[in-house]
Amino acid sequence: MGRILIVDDEPHMHKILASNLELDRHVVSHSTGVEEARQTLSSNQYEAILTDQKMPDGGGLDVLAAAHEADPNVAVVFLTAVATLELAVESMRKGAFDFLAKPFTPEVVRAAIQRACEHTTLLRENSLLKAAVGRLEGSSDISGDTALMREVREKIARVAPTTATVLITGETGTGKELVARAIHRQSGRAGKPFLAANCAAFTETLLESELFGHERGAFTGADRSRLGLFEAAHEGTLFLDEVAEMSPAAQAKLLRVLTDGQVVRIGSVKPRTVDVRVLAATHRDLQQRVKEGLFREDLYYRLAVVPVAIPPLRDRTADIAALCDLFLGQVARELKLPKRRLSIQALLRLQSYEFPGNIRELRNLIERAVILSAGEEIGAEHFPLGVAAGTLAQPHGNGSAGHTNLAWIEALPPSFDLRTLLSTVEKTLIERTLQSTRGAQAEAARRLGLSRSDLSYKLLKYELRKESAAS
Repeated sequence: MGRILIVDDEPHMHKILASNLELDRHVVSHSTGVEEARQTLSSNQYEAILTDQKMPDGGGLDVLAAAHEADPNVAVVFLTAVATLELAVESMRKGAFDFLAKPFTPEVVRAAIQRACEHTTLLRENSLLKAAVGRLEGSSDISGDTALMREVREKIARVAPTTATVLITGETGTGKELVARAIHRQSGRAGKPFLAANCAAFTETLLESELFGHERGAFTGADRSRLGLFEAAHEGTLFLDEVAEMSPAAQAKLLRVLTDGQVVRIGSVKPRTVDVRVLAATHRDLQQRVKEGLFREDLYYRLAVVPVAIPPLRDRTADIAALCDLFLGQVARELKLPKRRLSIQALLRLQSYEFPGNIRELRNLIERAVILSAGEEIGAEHFPLGVAAGTLAQPHGNGSAGHTNLAWIEALPPSFDLRTLLSTVEKTLIERTLQSTRGAQAEAARRLGLSRSDLSYKLLKYELRKESAAS
């Protein structure tokens, strides 16, 4: 069973075809020509198109082009009395699914349409599967074992099964879209579209067209009607990145969608009902934008039903080792190279860096180091980071100000347990810092470049709570 569009200017032919196709429980629609078909395809989805070749305003090849522009996966079947070999070859070369001649046998048409519907469904399922596999691969994992990231994952798990609107905040490069994809993937809408729009990448008119669609002639250059992302994401999820950059007009339209579930295309007065879950993100302080009169307060509360804040990488440096391992694997697969490893000096240098570009910057640094280095191990010299917020770890420091003395590394045996070594170093540094702050955890966290929650987690991990009770 599928949705079928018949494009034929003969009403009698439509009735005959529809009566036969409805025997197989197909839902049949009709367009009398190319332009009407183009309008219909811009706002509806079909499993198969059955088109004649000769019509007053164009031909079947025009319908084929319009169909594949609206949906590359939809199967188009030609049924025409102009059954020349040249037309058959041309239509199949341009992507037609089948080519049938008039007069026709009803059973042959029914069988062809059934195969076309199955073909379209298979292609769509394959596209969804590929997208799902891509999202499930390492790059879309919400990586990190710090308390801050465990809290983020717990929020995702709680909010994903609901229909609540989510506002994701965090600095540029922290992975806001990855969080949005994780919410979609764990929701009941996982099998439906996930579409994304960067609100800062469009002018005011183009953003409204992108989100809400437009009718033909609505503005200069609008030579045909266009489906907006809200309609395209029906029953799925729409991710609006940099939502703080929306114009007042776009904010008002977005509020209407969130309030009553209806969109109005530019140049139209007809409301269209949509069922879309909205996930929004911004690196700005949206509450401050409300105070400054740059963002609607009522829209803010509609978006921030559940806020999810992603911490910057500098507040979870304990995750850097695992992230490096993840990115080293990804880059190796992409470049078809053996997986490399980081030296201890390289890891310490990365852990001492501020990362203004957050996780995105870390991945770029790893990719560049893999390309420019040789050998199985990547050294600290392949990460020329400049001075970090703390001291910059040097592979052969001399203990002078601004450098960390790493001479003890040279005394390490040829083989050792890296995890145990790093844990011992981390525990020792925390104990030493707490002693110097006389147990003041807030000051110790500041000196170590950690958040309070990260330090609390490490105190529990290393059983230092009793010795560090003061705060």
